[in-house]
Amino acid sequence: MSKKQFDIADRATDSLSITKILNSNPLLSRREMLGITGVAGITALSGMPTNVFAKTTANKPRIAVLASYWGATRSHADWIVTKLLDGYWWKGEYMPSRVEVVAIYLDQYETSVLGQKVAKSKGIPVFKTVGEAVTLGGEELAVDGVVIVAEHGDYPKDLKGRWLLPRWRIYQQVVKVFEQSKRAVPVFNDKHLSYDWDEAKWMFDKSRELNFPLNGGSSIPVYYRKPEKELDIDTPLKHSIVVGGASDEGGIFHCIDVLQAFVERRKGGETGVKSVQSIRGKETWEWVERNSWASKLLEAVAEDFDLNPGHFQENNRANVCIVEYNDGTKGAVISGKGVGWTFAGEIEGQNEPTIVSMLGWAGPFDQYHASNAQPHWITEMMVTKKEPFNAERLLLSTGITNHYVESNWENGRYSAVGRRVETPYMNMTYRTTRGPQFNTGERPPARPYIRGFDQ
Repeated sequence: MSKKQFDIADRATDSLSITKILNSNPLLSRREMLGITGVAGITALSGMPTNVFAKTTANKPRIAVLASYWGATRSHADWIVTKLLDGYWWKGEYMPSRVEVVAIYLDQYETSVLGQKVAKSKGIPVFKTVGEAVTLGGEELAVDGVVIVAEHGDYPKDLKGRWLLPRWRIYQQVVKVFEQSKRAVPVFNDKHLSYDWDEAKWMFDKSRELNFPLNGGSSIPVYYRKPEKELDIDTPLKHSIVVGGASDEGGIFHCIDVLQAFVERRKGGETGVKSVQSIRGKETWEWVERNSWASKLLEAVAEDFDLNPGHFQENNRANVCIVEYNDGTKGAVISGKGVGWTFAGEIEGQNEPTIVSMLGWAGPFDQYHASNAQPHWITEMMVTKKEPFNAERLLLSTGITNHYVESNWENGRYSAVGRRVETPYMNMTYRTTRGPQFNTGERPPARPYIRGFDQ
């Protein structure tokens, strides 16, 4: 679909305007109009009543969306769920939605005004409880997939800086329905599984016990890349860093998930994590200087971006997350501005590091389009009932984040130079078989999604 057609579609908010647009734009195909207008579009095009249209979409997976908060255009719920409703931009083209959102639960309902408006405009019921949403008010599971977006909202943080978002609480209520119904369906969980390792491990274990696909994580590993490169499977990767915004738990998770997306492709596959350590403040740079592999990779990133020598070291509030893997591989996430999210890896047999960046994060309203690849893979899982990537990766990214936060605390006391946390229980092993999953091609036009109102 061209930019011109996308802009035209943005004005199509009712059956009358759709008909006028179709008459004045004969090049718009029936498929394109269906994708951008939904029920109103097909009713205008064919004259069929909406109940007939409901039957034609019966083969689409029926999805329950469970959100913590949906009250702002910059909330994760708005970024993700709107694309499940109206389609998304994938590899330079508009893709109509292949799923049907049939139920919504809003944990902080009163402040989720935007979510209420979207639900009303789409004719989607908003249920009072998680259980009612996934059973559609009945007694047994009545949907084909579950999407949990428990990011944002008025939730407290604990002393360690962990945001106590209700991911586990929502997830365990879904699992309860699965167990009662003796049937389970794919579940997507936005970002990390939980701020608590024990809860996260329980979530992963339940997916294996009940045999349902589990997916989630950051949108950055599948974002646009420069260069458009993926590491080959079994790359002899020795050391790796990711440089990016890592000021808090939520920010560093994005970087850690990027790290895992690359290092899982190393020779021999994933072997699990041996230890995690956090160092914050000026001591960050002392650690970098002591570890020549890290300083070499950081210098390579600075040179690749044509930055002045010592650019990153000017940040006195920096931090580093140090990861040691069971096979001896080492990785680190180092906070740094001006480079988006950038991976740098030392590969055996190569003189220069391999550098891949995820850049150009869109501004506030453009962020409707920032995570298009993630809804694409959510949809793929719901349609194919297969995990786009190993859920073990999501668990490892979650665990590294959890233990990074824990590292700076011992016996109730904080230390900028955190302790090295041994993690023998993070011994997950697997070999990825996936090809490149990041978005490519022309980026989407900078316009909000189609719904007839701004906020």
